[in-house]
Amino acid sequence: MRIAHVSDSHLANIEGVATSVGATVALLRAAGHEVTLHCPGPLSRRRRPGELPSVPVPTRPYRLALPRLPDAPVDVVHVHTTGPVGVAGLRFAAARGLPVVFTWHTDLVAYAAYYPEIPIGAGYAGLRLGLRWQARDLWALARPGPGRQARLAELGRCLLAHTAVLLAPSAKTAAAMAPMAGPTRIVVLPTPVAAPADDADDRRRLRTRLDLPADAPVLLAVGRATPEKSPRLLLAAFARVRRELPDARLVLLGVRRHRPAVRRAARRLGVADALHLLPPVPRERVGAHYRAADLLAFTSTTDTQGLVLGEAEAHGLPVAMVDAGLATRPGTGTTRPVAAGTPEAFGALLTRLLTEVELRRRVITEGRDSCAAWTGQRYLAELTAIYAAVAGAGS
Repeated sequence: MRIAHVSDSHLANIEGVATSVGATVALLRAAGHEVTLHCPGPLSRRRRPGELPSVPVPTRPYRLALPRLPDAPVDVVHVHTTGPVGVAGLRFAAARGLPVVFTWHTDLVAYAAYYPEIPIGAGYAGLRLGLRWQARDLWALARPGPGRQARLAELGRCLLAHTAVLLAPSAKTAAAMAPMAGPTRIVVLPTPVAAPADDADDRRRLRTRLDLPADAPVLLAVGRATPEKSPRLLLAAFARVRRELPDARLVLLGVRRHRPAVRRAARRLGVADALHLLPPVPRERVGAHYRAADLLAFTSTTDTQGLVLGEAEAHGLPVAMVDAGLATRPGTGTTRPVAAGTPEAFGALLTRLLTEVELRRRVITEGRDSCAAWTGQRYLAELTAIYAAVAGAGS
C-alpha cells in the first residue's frame, strides 16, 4: 500500500508527535509498505524524500515548513498535525479524492491557553480550508474564553469533515473529539512503545554521573516543564515526599524552557537541593534515565496519550499520575495508580509506590504485561486494516 504521512513535527524533535509518527512509519516500512513522510526538513538541498524546506521557529523546538506536497501516487493520506503542513496534506487529499486518516495527537483547546501559535495556526487553517471567518472570528481566536473555544471546535469539525477515520490515541481523546466528529468514525489506537534497548549507561553509572546517591529514592519526570504539564504540582508533591523520605531526589529530564521558574518554585518549597534539571537527550539515551530511577511521576492533564507512561513501564518503572483519563493501559486494560491533583494526595501516592513493596511489585508487573500485550505488530495490524478499509471504500 502507498501511504503519505503528513506532520508539522520533524523527526529530530524529541516530543510525542515525532516519536509516534516515527514509530508508525518505521513499522509500516518494515512491513513492506511504500511510505513517504512529508515533514519539515533542512533548508538546504540535503533533504530526504518527502522532507520539506523549513526554518526554525525562535524560542520553540519546531520548524516552519513550506506547505506544499509534491505530487505522487498515493492510496491513503495520514495526517498527524493541524499546522501548515497538515493542512497542505488535507488539501492534497481533497484535490485528488484520496481518503484521509487523521491522528489527533494534541489537545488544541487546552494548549491554546499556553501557546499563542495555536490560535494563529488555527486562523490560518480555517481560512485555507474554506471557513468564512471574518475579522471578528480571528479576534475571538486571539482571546481566551468561549469565543476561542467555539472557533477551535468549528475548525475541528471542518478538519474531520475531510477525514474518513479519526484515530484517537486514548479513550480520553476519543470522548473529547466525539462532539466534533459527526459521522466520522473514531478508532482508539494508542502508539506502542518499543522494547527497552541496551545502551552504554546502566543505573549505577548514570547515577554517578548525575551525582545521585546510589541508594536514594529517585523520582523521574520526562518532558517539558512548561505550565500545561503542571510542574508546580510535581514540585509540591515532591516536597511532601521529602517529609517522609528526606533522601529522595527528583530528576526532570527534557527541560529547555522555564528553567528559572522551576528553580524558583523548588527553592520556595525547600527542595532545590534535591532537584536535578536536565536538558533533552537523544531518544536512545532516555532508557538509561528510566533505569536509574525508581518511579515515574506524571502530573500533566493535557496529554492525549502520554507515551512516557508506556516507556517507563517497559523499563520496569511504576507510574503515578493525576489524569484518570489516561489511567487505562493499552493491551490489558489494567489501570495505573491515580491520585487527586493536589500536592498532599499525589505526594502520598508517590510515597506509597516508593515504600510499599507489594503495591510496587504489582504495579510494575501490570505495566510490563501491558507493554508485552500491546505490541507493534498488533498496532500495525489494526492500522493497516483501517487503511485497507478506507482505500477500498474510495475505489
